[in-house]
Order: sequence, then structure tokens, then C-alpha cells
Amino acid sequence: MEDSEEQQSQPIAKDDENEIVAESAAFVHEDPPQNGDGPPKVDSEVEVLHEKVTKQIIKEGHGQKPAKYSTCFLHYRAWTESTQHKFDDTWHEQRPVEMVIGKEKKEMTGLAIGVSSMKAGERALLLVGWELGYGKEGSFSFPNVPPMADIIYEVELIGFDETKEGKARGDMTVEERVGAADRRKMDGNAFFKEEKLEEAMQQYEMALAYLNDDFMFQLFGKYRDMALAVKNPCHLNMAASLIKLRRYEEAIAQCSIVLAEDENNAKAMFRRGKARTELGQTEAAREDFLKARKYAPEDKAIARELRLLDQHDKAVYQKQKEIYKGIFGPPPEPKPRISLVMRVRQWLMIFWQWLLELVYCLFKRERHKTD
Repeated sequence: MEDSEEQQSQPIAKDDENEIVAESAAFVHEDPPQNGDGPPKVDSEVEVLHEKVTKQIIKEGHGQKPAKYSTCFLHYRAWTESTQHKFDDTWHEQRPVEMVIGKEKKEMTGLAIGVSSMKAGERALLLVGWELGYGKEGSFSFPNVPPMADIIYEVELIGFDETKEGKARGDMTVEERVGAADRRKMDGNAFFKEEKLEEAMQQYEMALAYLNDDFMFQLFGKYRDMALAVKNPCHLNMAASLIKLRRYEEAIAQCSIVLAEDENNAKAMFRRGKARTELGQTEAAREDFLKARKYAPEDKAIARELRLLDQHDKAVYQKQKEIYKGIFGPPPEPKPRISLVMRVRQWLMIFWQWLLELVYCLFKRERHKTD
């Protein structure tokens, strides 16, 4: 694939029109959606959208609200209000849901009312009455919802496309879907350059929603190459953003998706190495950097990261050396070894002293007898 090879030949730490770098951007602290078993606790004001729909904002969004026939992309979790049983979670499946406002399924009517009141990037808690949900009979397939069950949604509007006819992804040609994804990718790059990482992430996620697994599975030849030329940079740009958001595990996952498709992608190896370094996985990080250097041997950013890892290892070794030195104390000084000649001389001196003492005692005794 010519485009991918051309991108890989460029320096890892340089910007280009397809892939951006996050090393110099400011940190943005943003909490991911709550992950507990039950709905999140929200203290914001309750807004009545409909007789059967209320909303509480968890996180503010930006820009306009979707109009009728807008194609919206969203994530949500859903619980039955009475039992707090979670029956659906698109975050867990890592698949955003597509919804055309005004053309939604009947059981999504209440959710659509809530989504139409939201801005891009907004996250909210919705309470939907059973009349605008799964109705009097509920659902006994998937999802499993009991009869007459009011529903709680935690929903995030990733973004939306304004189209007069409300054209869904399934009705688009390959060129239309790839083109829509590419426009979203470029919008994400523009947000990133302004250091608006959350907005950039939303655009990349919307781009990837057009290029989901089901769609990619149907492509081959030039169409697959054309889609991958947009899809892989989106994953890499997501990884760059996630590193700056300090969401390192998610960044590693994005890089691994690219490497599953393109095992020689130096940028994916480099960014995964960066994320692993931050997590303290130094051996795995070194392996990634060494592989990246194989495909980009002249890149200074890779060499710098490897030097930093070497310095880190030396510092750790020195610290451990100091710790062990403090525990066991200084080594004992060795006792001087006595040669065999010195030992013989010592024994001779002892024997000579003993012999003199014996002669003196005998002499003294004989003298005493004579007296």
C-alpha cells in the first residue's frame, strides 16, 4: 500500500496531514465514563424533555444539537430502573451506535428524544418511561428487558452528521463512507492542533464508526487499501491523544489494532512503546522501540527513547546497589594471611623460649641442692 509506506518513511516525531503527534501537547485530564455495575450518581439539575423522559447532564458538550434526520453516533449503557439490571453496554462492545433522528426504532424513541437535546461530546443520564422504551411486553430476546420496564440510560453523543435525507451508513457507497470518515479525521486533526483533545477524540471515533469491522470485512483490493489509509491513521491519532490524556492502556489497544493489520507500522510500535514506558513496562517498551528502529533506523525520536530507557535502567541499578549496601553494610576487611615460613618461625620462637625456661629451672634446682 503506497500511502502507508510513504507515511512510514517520514520521521516518527513529525506531523503530517494524516497522522499527528502528541508529544508536545498539553495534558488534558478527563475521566472516562463510569464503569460500575449500576447507573452513575449525578447531582446536576433534572431537565424534563418529555412527559416520559428526563435528563441530567454528566459532562457538558459543545456546538449545536442534532436536527431531525441527523445521523448520530453514540455510546450508551442501559439499566432497568426497578431492578438496576444492566442489559446493554456499547462501550463494552467498543461499537458506537448509529441513530438517525426521526427514523429510530420504536424501542429507541425515548433515547432519541434525549439524544436530540444533546450537544456533541455531551454525556447525560436519561430516565425513559416504558411507554417510550420496550413497551408493555418488553423484550425476551436480546436485549432482555422485562415488561413495562422504565429505563435508565447513560449516553454520550460522540457527534452527528447533518443530512437532509437522513442517509444511514448502510445506504452509502464505499467511496461515500471512506470520504465521510476522512472528513472526520481531518476535523479531528484540526481540533488536535488546537489542543482540544476530547473534541479530536470524538471526531476520530466517528470516523472509525464509518469504518467498523463489519464494513471492513466486506472490502478487498483497492477498496480495502483505500479504507485502511484512513482507518489506521485514525487509530494512531487516537493513540496519540490517549497518551496525552494519560489513558495508556487504551492507547496500547489502539496501536495493537493497527499492528494487527500492518505489523511493520513503525509509528504504531513507537506510540505503543511510549504508552508502555509510562506504565513501567520497560522491557516490552524496549522491544517496541527496537522493532520501530528496524523500519525507521534514522529516526531520532526512537533513538532518544532507547537512550532514556538505558538511563532509566542504570538509575534503577544504582539505586538498588545503594539499597543493598545500606542493608548489609560495608564488606569486612580481609585478615592478612600468614605464610608457612612465618608460622615455622613462630613455633621455633615458642619452642626456644620453652627450652630456656626449662634449663633455667634445672639450673636453679641444682644450685639449691648444693647450698
